[in-house]
Amino acid sequence: MSDLQQNQKHSILMVSDFFYPNFGGVENHIYYLSQCLLNLGHKVVVVTHAYGKRSGVRYMTGGLKVYYVPWRPFFNQNTFPTLYGTLPIIRTILIREKINIVHGHQTFSTLCHEALMHARIMGYKVVFTDHSLNGFSDAGSIHMNKVLQFTLADVSQAICVSHTSKENTVLRSDLAPEKVFVIPNAVDTAMFKPALERPSRLDIVIVVISRLVYRKGADLLVEVIPEVCRLNPNVRFIIGGDGPKRVRLEEMREKHSLQDRVDLLGAVPHTQVRSVLISGHIFLNSSLTEAFCIAILEAASCGLLTVSTRVGGVPEVVPDDMIVLAEPDPSDMVRSIQKAITMLPNIDPQVMHNRMRELYSWHDVAKRTKIVYDRALKCPDQNLLESLSRYLSCGAWAGKIFCLVMIFNFLLWHLLELWQPADDIEEAPDVILSRNCDGLEGCCRKHNNAENHKNSSDTNNIHDKNNIS
Repeated sequence: MSDLQQNQKHSILMVSDFFYPNFGGVENHIYYLSQCLLNLGHKVVVVTHAYGKRSGVRYMTGGLKVYYVPWRPFFNQNTFPTLYGTLPIIRTILIREKINIVHGHQTFSTLCHEALMHARIMGYKVVFTDHSLNGFSDAGSIHMNKVLQFTLADVSQAICVSHTSKENTVLRSDLAPEKVFVIPNAVDTAMFKPALERPSRLDIVIVVISRLVYRKGADLLVEVIPEVCRLNPNVRFIIGGDGPKRVRLEEMREKHSLQDRVDLLGAVPHTQVRSVLISGHIFLNSSLTEAFCIAILEAASCGLLTVSTRVGGVPEVVPDDMIVLAEPDPSDMVRSIQKAITMLPNIDPQVMHNRMRELYSWHDVAKRTKIVYDRALKCPDQNLLESLSRYLSCGAWAGKIFCLVMIFNFLLWHLLELWQPADDIEEAPDVILSRNCDGLEGCCRKHNNAENHKNSSDTNNIHDKNNIS
């Protein structure tokens, strides 16, 4: 690759329904990746839906510009699918911000799918990152797989967070494997550090931080915890997280009289996750499906030995001597926890932290993602007929429906061009904020104050909101 290509700067639009102030793996990925791309000199703009009163344009740490478009979440933080309703807003943002790469995140994001569809019909290069695994048998999975096949039929490049996730995405979408790159998640090791003093081993504390839902294996915890407590009188559990399965855990605690050995903390803000982790010795992940699991990285960075179910991309996350894998079966999980307890004397939290700092870096993720952007921009431009041939290959009936959707989208785009020509849309000036912190780690320390999310700068908020609504 030539020096000119290596130094090429991009204007990137990150699109997803999942972003701050909501917390989760996708939200953290978009934020940290955006910060590192800004550090590399690229322009990054994020588009997500409105959260409560947070609507319009906000500036976050490092000058990260976020459009909270006036769309309200419909189900599970997703906007209502409209197909064409977001076209005027997405088109305006693309022109205002002089974007050349559109990067969508997460299969389950409606806004992501619609933005990528609009961007492709307008001739932009698009990249998609899949953060999850999905099945093939139930009705919901079949529906989402067909939607993904439609979205990725004309995508420039795709990214998955693990090799298992890549196999899953290729099978679900019929995407050419050479178009899919594996770039793992990372962890902010400046935030997730071991405690200065190691917790006492008089009581062994097992930490669980997860959404208490079926997919995260909350039902497994109900069976595993009583047995582990019976075998080990000095073991306590700290469970952070909330969800519909919390009731089952509360019933289990009452049934086995474990009120003094099982603490249910409820939802834990991301800024307090480290304080919960460093109070324990072992991190327990009971997920039934997982593409990567950033929580394991955060726990390992804090010096905790991990016990996890052997599912999805979990075996790829950390080295074998830092994790004990078990089948998603209660008896095997109990045996693995017993094994982990015997391994604790050989665990040095600071050594684990140093290894994680070497293995996982958001700067490395950003540099690898930039290479994907470069490859996307090299993809040849295609006219509408060439794109339609790709959609036709998506199925006997589905292919024809996809073609009709894209043709109608193409006509709507040209109607918008007649009604409001691109030359009449004012380009937004690039605001470059001075950085008083040393790289991403310093920026992240400033950002991790919860009030920083709530009090993000409202510069140009009213002006920009009027332009995109």
